[in-house]
Amino acid sequence: MKIVVLAGGTSTERDVSLSSGSKIYYALKAKGHHAVLLDVYLGLESEKPVTEELFQENIDWAKDIRAISESHPDLSRLKEQRKDGGKSMFGPNVLALCEMADIVFLGLHGANGEDGRIQAAFDLMGIPYTGTGYLSSAVAMDKDLSKQLFRQAGIPTPAGITLKNGMQADPASVPYPCMVKTICGGSSVGTYRVERPEELPDVLADAYAFGEDVIVEQFITGREFSVGVIDGKALPVIEIAPLQGYYDYKNKYQPGSTIETCPADLSADLTAQLQQYAERVFETLKLSSYARIDFMMDTADQSFYCLEANTLPGMTPTSLLPQEAAAVGMSFEDLCEKLIEVSLARYESM
Repeated sequence: MKIVVLAGGTSTERDVSLSSGSKIYYALKAKGHHAVLLDVYLGLESEKPVTEELFQENIDWAKDIRAISESHPDLSRLKEQRKDGGKSMFGPNVLALCEMADIVFLGLHGANGEDGRIQAAFDLMGIPYTGTGYLSSAVAMDKDLSKQLFRQAGIPTPAGITLKNGMQADPASVPYPCMVKTICGGSSVGTYRVERPEELPDVLADAYAFGEDVIVEQFITGREFSVGVIDGKALPVIEIAPLQGYYDYKNKYQPGSTIETCPADLSADLTAQLQQYAERVFETLKLSSYARIDFMMDTADQSFYCLEANTLPGMTPTSLLPQEAAAVGMSFEDLCEKLIEVSLARYESM
């Protein structure tokens, strides 16, 4: 198959996306596909028109991808790299190559990639892509809206309040410690643990720099888990235990920062309960193809709380979904093939 792997972009998860995209790209090449890896924003500068022959050329499209740094990327100079000024999210020749492909494998994360905008554009252009559709992507990306749907469906989620940009919460009305999160952030960028009331105003000011709205929610003391769901069926549960602090950007992507156990050390009953919650989240948000659902368990009473759904889960060397797939005997290359298979099935049913 001719496949474009899209990565990069302009979100704070840009570096993570490039790492995911390179791993996906090499896996698809190993499976014999004619794959091209593109940065959705920078695209491919070319003095001559691009043709389908580009898929056949002996080019290592991922050779310049670097490891993920400990901090999220500085995006301020990215636009300077576009000769056309960078007004469009799609860089030079991106759409042309995507239209030539049999499918686009979305290795994007965060805003302008995982929030449904690119999915909507591809739907209008008739370009097939991996993952769920534009509406479910947008709903899952919005933590406030998705948490409202969780509550209506009887899916436990941490209690919290939503603040519009610039609003301040009464520090005395918030339980401590608490978590402050941007509504549409990812990879724990724009996420903060607040220990004392006097810290809250400064933390809110920092969080508003990442987006319009933020959530202030209860901090669940306990164990953290994640459950991948492919085509509506839950994979084995994985437990995430950072060696220091909580599961922030550094702990997610720096090897050796976190102990990950799959299958998680849970009783059969608790495992089944968590997998059922993950499948209910998948159904409630009307997701399709695949996703990964994140949870906390309060160790005091073994209650689960759903944190969020990720519609384009990470596919980096330390990512959780590939580890869960490996627990059922699925190699990374086979996982990439499976995600293409379930994604194409969505178009066959239309």
